[in-house]
Amino acid sequence: MEGMQAYGAGKAGGAFDPVTFFQQPQTVLRIVSWVFSIVIFGCIANEGYINRPNEMEEFCIFNRNQNACNYGVFMGSMAFLCCMAFLALDVYFPQISSVKDRKKAVLADVGLSAFWSFMWFVGFCFLANQWQVTKHEDNPLREGGDAARAAITFSFFSIFTWAGQAFLGFQRYKLGADSALFSQEYTDPSQDAAGAPYTSFGGDDLESPGGGGGEGGGQANSDGAFDGTTGYQRQDY
Repeated sequence: MEGMQAYGAGKAGGAFDPVTFFQQPQTVLRIVSWVFSIVIFGCIANEGYINRPNEMEEFCIFNRNQNACNYGVFMGSMAFLCCMAFLALDVYFPQISSVKDRKKAVLADVGLSAFWSFMWFVGFCFLANQWQVTKHEDNPLREGGDAARAAITFSFFSIFTWAGQAFLGFQRYKLGADSALFSQEYTDPSQDAAGAPYTSFGGDDLESPGGGGGEGGGQANSDGAFDGTTGYQRQDY
C-alpha cells in the first residue's frame, strides 16, 4: 500500500517536501510560465504606450492598435494569476483524499493549460502581425522597440510552456486511470450494504453461521470506500 499513487501523488496525509515539489517538471514549467507572464505584462504596461514628439496622447506601440496592448496586458495578468492558482493546487493536491476530486483537478489542469497554450498562440500571432505593420512615422525614435520584441518573444515561448503543462497533466490523468486503485469491478459499498444481510456491530453475519470471520465478511471490508491508512477513496471509472 505504501507504493500506491493516485494521479501522480501518494496517499493523503503525507508531509510536504519542498525539495521534491520544486524538482517536479510541472512545477518548473509553472514557474517558468509565471515568469514569462510577468515579462509580457511588464513590457507592455511600462513601455507599450508611446506618443509622437508633436502629440501628448499616448497610443499603443503595436500599430497604434489599443486592442493589441490590452490583449497582452490582460493575458499576462491572467496567466500570472492562473500560474499562482495552479501552484497552490499542486501544493494541496497530495492532501486530497478523494480520487474523484483528484481526477477533476487533473482534468482542469489539462483543459486550462491547453486553453492558455492556444490563447498565447493567438496572442503571439496578433502582436507579431501588429508589430510588423507598425509605421515608422508613428514611432520615429523607435521607443519601446525592445519591450515590444520581448513581449512577442515570450508570448511565443509561453505557447510551449503551457502546452508542456497540458501534456504533463494528461500523463498524470493516464497514470491515475491505469492505476490498480481503479478497479472496473468495484461496486459502491452503499449498494453492497443495501443488498447484503444485516450484520451486528461486531461484524458477525446474523444470517450466516460463518459470521464476521467468514469469507463474505472479509470481502465486504476489503471493498470499503475509504481506507484510513492510505488516504484514498476508491471509485469506479
